[in-house]
Amino acid sequence: MALREPRPTPRASRRLAAVTLVLLLILPKCEATEPWELQGCEPELDGRSVARVWDEQLLSLIRQVIPAPTVHARNLFHLSAAMWDAWAAYAEEADGYFVTEKLSADDEGERHGAREAAISFAAYRLLLWRYADVGELATAQDELDATMASLCYRSDYVTADGDSAAALGNRIAATVIAAGLEDGSNESERYADAAYRPTNEPLVVADPGAPMVDPNRWQPLSLGQQIAQNGLLIPGKVQTFIGPHWGHVAAFAMPPSEVGTPIDPGPPPLLGDPASDAEFKQQAVEIIALGAQLDPSDGVMVDIGPAAMGDNPLGTNEGRGYANNPVTGEPYAADRVLRADYARAVVEFWADGPESETPPGHWNVVANYVSDAPGIEHRLGGDGPVLDRLEWDVKLYFALNGAVHDAAIAAWGVKGHYDSARPISMIRYMGGLGQSSAPDGPAYDPDGLPLVPGLVEVITDASSASGERHAHLRDHVGEIAVLAWRGPPEDPETDTSGVDWIRAVEWVPYQRPTFVTPAFAGYVSGHSTFSRAGAEVMTAITGNAFFPGGLGEWSVEAGSFIHEEGPTQDLILQWATYHDAADQAGLSRLYGGIHIPADDVAGRLMGAQCGQEAWARALTYFDGSAT
Repeated sequence: MALREPRPTPRASRRLAAVTLVLLLILPKCEATEPWELQGCEPELDGRSVARVWDEQLLSLIRQVIPAPTVHARNLFHLSAAMWDAWAAYAEEADGYFVTEKLSADDEGERHGAREAAISFAAYRLLLWRYADVGELATAQDELDATMASLCYRSDYVTADGDSAAALGNRIAATVIAAGLEDGSNESERYADAAYRPTNEPLVVADPGAPMVDPNRWQPLSLGQQIAQNGLLIPGKVQTFIGPHWGHVAAFAMPPSEVGTPIDPGPPPLLGDPASDAEFKQQAVEIIALGAQLDPSDGVMVDIGPAAMGDNPLGTNEGRGYANNPVTGEPYAADRVLRADYARAVVEFWADGPESETPPGHWNVVANYVSDAPGIEHRLGGDGPVLDRLEWDVKLYFALNGAVHDAAIAAWGVKGHYDSARPISMIRYMGGLGQSSAPDGPAYDPDGLPLVPGLVEVITDASSASGERHAHLRDHVGEIAVLAWRGPPEDPETDTSGVDWIRAVEWVPYQRPTFVTPAFAGYVSGHSTFSRAGAEVMTAITGNAFFPGGLGEWSVEAGSFIHEEGPTQDLILQWATYHDAADQAGLSRLYGGIHIPADDVAGRLMGAQCGQEAWARALTYFDGSAT
């Protein structure tokens, strides 16, 4: 058996000893000769492969813990690699990732059963470690035990010696666990980076303004209460940067970086920088303008179907849609909805995934949706022999989650390195200084917001007179007003805030008041990086840029929004290609007010590289040339 040997530190050695104890003492010990299958049991697969069962089990666990996209991307990849190793152990031509040993089986049926068992024991032990111990999810063991029982395996079988498939699975899990303690993630310290200190003091969201030492650096938010997008309470009132060290985590297809930026797109636009000051200001204005479109009462209608949207050149939103569906040969139907309903729908749908499985998990949901589509043929790259569902799934998850794992490392490496500000800090800070367009005008400051008539204006005596647009702001003459979403409504189930003139120092993104903005730097967008990486792998593995049938869809019911009441009627989000879906995920963060366009564009470009390199690397494991 060839393993990737870690070099444990004293702390990691103690942790590894604990791993061994976990494997031996989770449940009462069995003799090595005791069967590892439940007798008289019929597996409950419901047409799924065993790999699919464990992928969905992990997605379920992710939805129950505080969202940390970096950690979840790593767990998805490690599970996928463990399942791949279990499958590859019975294939002479394939290379394992963590464990490269080979076992034999007499025939195809026995080989299939051995793979299912090895996958299940590897998945069970790994997820038990990551979520019942490190993750401290109280219900994890019960869920995992139930999954093992549904597959007719004994979860108390801990033997790691011998040639049985179960023992192989236990060895794979132990190897992945040990490697994870030495991969740069700080798993033994709950993934924390004690060295990071924010440059700026917290922004108290309830108070106007954003006092900053450096407006180009990330500013934590201080909230009355922090609640994650899946409804879980986050301890404390002040944000802690999640994963500033993640650029140093061991990647799948990317070479390591001494400074923690395996992919470096260069710096974001910076306020006060001669080369990018104007871009910094303009990008803040663009976010204000998108937020001004969030009022369904404006009556503006748009076509959101593939006939009008999509087919963007990489890193742009310049596409104008498709003339015809390439599968049916027919034109795509128009899909006209209120602009504000569309904008709010994409914010909420892509926020953390429809069930808060975070973006890496969301692309697993997309992958499973595609794999189940009527008429799809499970051919690697779109040609070659049809694969059985187990082989398709283990190869799909290995490549896809290798890509999103690398996307997390690449994106968070940039986040930690450049430590850039979020729109709430940018807009409030510049708006508090004044306007930068008219040196001879009122409220001038060279670092202020640019004036845009009808969007960013100075409150004057005339504009705040009775019946005028700033009348409700008459006590703030001389300050900057922006046309924007008015903030969270008192009752989000029944109320819609709409858009109005507000003080720039009180601007908030279209988010819930207990969340507001993620707890890490803006540049680059994780959503954009994850999504483009996932889209590249889905395109490569299916051999087709288009969703099955030429159309992917997700229905959004009227009144189902969380941030406020809406949408006003049922609508359907549609995408012709995986790239279109990925672009919409990135765009959603601009409508949501938590990224600027530079974050999105750089993330898309980085994600494309992550996805393409991960797919190329995965192929070498599939054909045995990975060495």
